[in-house]
Amino acid sequence: MEPVEVLCIGETMALLAPLDGPLTEAERLRLDIGGAESTVALYLREFGHHTAWLSRVGADPFGERIVRTLSGHGVDTRFVRTDAEAPTGVYFKNPGTEKTTVHYYRAGSAASRMGEGELDGVPLDELRLVHLSGITPALSASCRALVAQVLALPKRDGRLVSFDVNYRPALWPVAEAAPVLRELAARADVVFVGQDEAQTLWGLDTPEQVRELIPGPRRLVIKDGAIGASEFEGEHKTFVPAQPVEVVEVVGAGDAFASGYLAGLLAGHEPERRLAEGHELAARTLRSTDDFVPVSRAART
Repeated sequence: MEPVEVLCIGETMALLAPLDGPLTEAERLRLDIGGAESTVALYLREFGHHTAWLSRVGADPFGERIVRTLSGHGVDTRFVRTDAEAPTGVYFKNPGTEKTTVHYYRAGSAASRMGEGELDGVPLDELRLVHLSGITPALSASCRALVAQVLALPKRDGRLVSFDVNYRPALWPVAEAAPVLRELAARADVVFVGQDEAQTLWGLDTPEQVRELIPGPRRLVIKDGAIGASEFEGEHKTFVPAQPVEVVEVVGAGDAFASGYLAGLLAGHEPERRLAEGHELAARTLRSTDDFVPVSRAART
């Protein structure tokens, strides 16, 4: 069997989005899947990497659909467990005149029952990259222990751990999240954080302040929406402006940016190019209402 290059760990849920207006008035819904880490897995598979997704799903049609969809795009799902005692999480998108809001129904989900035992049987020595986000430690104490376990893996040449802060206020308050996310980010090799997240969590207004707070990661990437993104590699800062784009929906753009950047990093590209690749993939997603926009679909829009 082909070695696994990339392992993405986190919850994926069933996604329902109205086709004809906001949820208060819509009569038709589209059923899809959505999850920060599995979106990264999908994009990195598109870039040609053997990518696996690790999680739990319920023994229900939603869980079956999630696994089938990811497998259909070539993502390795052998590390996904089906939990007969808990459901697959569900969330709804609600389009509005100003922005799309998201409503989650994930408490007690199968994925929230993940823990340190999830890594049993995973060929860690094969991996070039493990990708996590700050959503997972917010789901439960056992999920937080799993993330800490991954970040405590012995450092090894050729293997990176990336961590997207991805703060979700619906899951936990700032007072609880801020110190936990700072401590977890400090232990990763590559960290992504939005400038707006850094302001909300830690009261920081500039990329330099973020770097001062989180000096540990070899590479720290600060995303600032339509302005651009900065990377600190050591103390060296690189900034690349965002691409102008007519935005349809912002949901999923951060995961797309991380995917493009990580693909560039795995390919050995220089900072300017990997930041530009992040912007390019984010722009593809911003033009769509879908979280994952494969190149075949993007070509038709």
